[in-house]
Amino acid sequence: MLNNIGLPGILLIAVVVLVLFGRGKIANLMGEVGKGITAFKRGVKDGTEEIENASDDASETARDVTPERDRENA
Repeated sequence: MLNNIGLPGILLIAVVVLVLFGRGKIANLMGEVGKGITAFKRGVKDGTEEIENASDDASETARDVTPERDRENA
């Protein structure tokens, strides 16, 4: 059904959406979408940095927990 939508069909849909919602509403909606994408990217970046920092901290705080009697064999 949707395979046969060509350029004229897409333009018709765009015009109907523009008439129904108006230019101002669509601009506001796109602005909110942009803010959401920016916030998502910032969250992913912060999460990645947090994971990297946690793995760095874990490697620095690693300690040898091998019992004294087994350290010679290790």
